[in-house]
Amino acid sequence: MPQPPRVLSALDVARIQLYHFKAIIIAGMSLFTDAYDLFCIAPVLKMLGEIYYHEDSIGTPILSIFYAIALLGAALGQLIVGYLGDRLGRRRVYGLCLMIMVLSSFGCGFSVCTSRRSCVMASLGFFRFLLGLGIGGDYPLSATIMSEFANKKTRGTFISAVFSMQGLGILMSSTVTMAVCSAFKTAGEGSPEKTRAAESDIAWRLILMIGSIPAALTFYWRMRMPETARYTALVENDAIKAEKDMQKVMSISKPSQIEEDLPHPPPPPSSSSSSSYKLFSRRFFSLHGRDLFAASANWFLVDVVFYTSNLLLSQVLNLSNKPTSSTNVYDTAFEVAKVAAIVAVCSTIPGYWFTVYFIDKVGRVKIQIMGFFCMAVVYLVAGIPYSWYQSDRNKPSNKGFVIMYGLIFFFSNFGPNTTTFIIPAELFPARFRSTCHGISGAAGKLGAIVGTVGFLWGTKRDEEQKDAFPDVRRVRVAFLILGGVCIAGVLVTYFCTRETMGRSLEENEEDDDICTSSAPGSPSASELPRITTQAIDF
Repeated sequence: MPQPPRVLSALDVARIQLYHFKAIIIAGMSLFTDAYDLFCIAPVLKMLGEIYYHEDSIGTPILSIFYAIALLGAALGQLIVGYLGDRLGRRRVYGLCLMIMVLSSFGCGFSVCTSRRSCVMASLGFFRFLLGLGIGGDYPLSATIMSEFANKKTRGTFISAVFSMQGLGILMSSTVTMAVCSAFKTAGEGSPEKTRAAESDIAWRLILMIGSIPAALTFYWRMRMPETARYTALVENDAIKAEKDMQKVMSISKPSQIEEDLPHPPPPPSSSSSSSYKLFSRRFFSLHGRDLFAASANWFLVDVVFYTSNLLLSQVLNLSNKPTSSTNVYDTAFEVAKVAAIVAVCSTIPGYWFTVYFIDKVGRVKIQIMGFFCMAVVYLVAGIPYSWYQSDRNKPSNKGFVIMYGLIFFFSNFGPNTTTFIIPAELFPARFRSTCHGISGAAGKLGAIVGTVGFLWGTKRDEEQKDAFPDVRRVRVAFLILGGVCIAGVLVTYFCTRETMGRSLEENEEDDDICTSSAPGSPSASELPRITTQAIDF
């Protein structure tokens, strides 16, 4: 059995270097943009309702299509770009995804028409579909690239740090929304009604466009990133080039020593080789079928909960039921953004960073089970006596209930919302890694569609109840269903998910054509070239 290229073992024991932190920022910008778009669209829809629908609210069918089309774009992006990332290389399609994200974000702001609401919504929906393609495609690439750059001891920390950029995106979207609403509201005081209408039409476009700026700023560095050494060595079968790719991002004390030990590029594997099995072949399913099912099912379940929880937030806090006569186009949007910012600071962002700290100490499986279980407990404790919490409909929601509801966002991120992003990037062979991560993520986006569309139709009010407070019975049922979904997540994780902490990517593959570090003849850490902490810019 041949030894793996020494460059892979060198990556596994490499010390933390500057390029790791650069990669976190560069890869994390897609997650930042994803969260910005997810959380700014809720207040933007409130503004669109006031501007184009006036006393009427945006109908449930339009809202359902509007949410679903962006999520469908993300699912397609994950599948298509995930596949291309394995066929063409991670780096070749990475810049394309960022370009799609930036241009479509600007396109949302330039949605055609300023008076016909059907035209505005159709145009905005089209650009959000393109935005979903770019964001979705970036998921498997960002996770895969970070996993293949990282060493095995801190790999989970680095991947979760990339994902934690979502928290900053949430806070940024809320801050920008509140700032824009406050500025336009103050500037429009005393202006004629026609002028205020034109200004409000600019405001929501500005909110959507600002989110593309941080991602655009990383384009230069993203295009300078080299191909990952693991992809070059294991997929392109060029160990010499893999060593050169590694030297572009880290400093090695004796590069000539590695070059002497590296094998020349091997000939293409024969059809009888065990490494020649294809995706979705019988051998693939025997080795990785359970892993793919577990990763996809868990991501589906957590996205049902995560996306529904965000929609439930405004219902729970009665934000969407304030009389329109006492507010203007900016007030409701400001309130929605303010609550999202409070939740982000108090529960969402701490949840991300708890995962960053504990992921390589506790393990992925334990954190995922804990997160699913704690969310289930909160949903059941909140849902069973929900009518008691909301007994007086004319008063704000019980503060204790709001704090308890915030725990859902904490344990979602200190739990399955983060670990489902990490695990698929660690379990599969290099030649299938991006594709399988894309499949898992696409399953998650289908779960998001089920959650959002199901919630919108499940809590749909009759026309005569348009100004009523949320239907307590329906929200209670939603809580209980989500609690059951979380319990299903606990079971799938416990019985089907493998732990990947502390193991190299090649060990996690469980492929008999890869020689792991524990196999006889494998180089030990002491035999490897010393990797210094000085990094080379890219």
